[in-house]
Amino acid sequence: MVMINPEDTSAFLKYSPTETLMPQPETLELSKQKSKLIIGIPKEVTFQENRIALVPEAVGLLAQKGHRILIESEAGKIAHFPDTEFSEMGGEIVSTAEEAYQADIILKVAPPTSEEISLLKTHQTIISSVQLSSFKEDAFRQMIAKKITAISFENIKDKTGQHPVIRAMSEIAGNTSIILAAEYLSNLEYGKGIMLGGFSGIIPTEVVIIGAGTVGEYAARAAMGMGALVKIFDDSIYKLRRLQASFNNRIFTSILHPQILLQSLKNADVVIGAIRVSDGKTSVIVTEEMVKSMKKGSVLIDVSIDQGGCFETSHLTNHSDPIFEKFGVTHYCVPNIASKVPHTASFAFSNFFAPTLVKDRRRRWN
Repeated sequence: MVMINPEDTSAFLKYSPTETLMPQPETLELSKQKSKLIIGIPKEVTFQENRIALVPEAVGLLAQKGHRILIESEAGKIAHFPDTEFSEMGGEIVSTAEEAYQADIILKVAPPTSEEISLLKTHQTIISSVQLSSFKEDAFRQMIAKKITAISFENIKDKTGQHPVIRAMSEIAGNTSIILAAEYLSNLEYGKGIMLGGFSGIIPTEVVIIGAGTVGEYAARAAMGMGALVKIFDDSIYKLRRLQASFNNRIFTSILHPQILLQSLKNADVVIGAIRVSDGKTSVIVTEEMVKSMKKGSVLIDVSIDQGGCFETSHLTNHSDPIFEKFGVTHYCVPNIASKVPHTASFAFSNFFAPTLVKDRRRRWN
């Protein structure tokens, strides 16, 4: 047994001067606090853009994660989302666009205007549509000068290579186009007083859809659900086969053969133009002579008008003055059909943006 002299402190000198035998509080390794986002949602200033990028429920989800959401007053008014719903969910209502643009990330639907770009700060991030065909070079130069990170949501792809935002808006446009067709077909002034669909003892209305993409598919589903006889045309056999496989029953499909298309147009009550190209303008599929051959009081809806339109007789209209008549055929050529139903379309946007922002909260956005 080794005896230690209590007056001999040499045994303790081997310890460093900072060490002590007194009880010490335990030091735990704390995880680094995740950075929080400040998201600004300004009121849309683009003509007849009625949608908003986040609905109150999504704002609540982000607020629960500790993020700040600055919402310009009445940003969701037209889409029937009052300020009180946002504030109750944790959103911060600001009175001016300048205040909303103080956020790290600006989230909006329409492409930023020159005036809106002037409100952006250096090294800020903006997520919006871009619409390259109409976006001006000066706007790009303005953002480059401020070193802005601009993310075009219409070009974002998911794991399957699809464009989720564009697909969601296309689904809405397809469904809404049939609702609009039904409205004008039954109109006594612009239509024929006909109920779109079918009724026992009478021939069902005929709907011709040009384009077998997402718009065409959802227009076909809506029309068939109402009892209409649907014919779909496209220049892609793959798309036509895909549609045939997705429906439970056989439907009329055809390649864009001029004579077959002309015959179908003569019998059609409704024609939906749903051709979409990846870049550039759509080609004219239905000529003026073909439109002349259509029945008086029939309805033509050109969903492709934002890319130039696939009907030779089409020209741009808007939600305030949506239709015109030519050769006895009612034309609806509004480029932003989804904005006709802004409440629903805003949910579609929000269902994409909210999970994305929650998932990527650790990313350095600014």
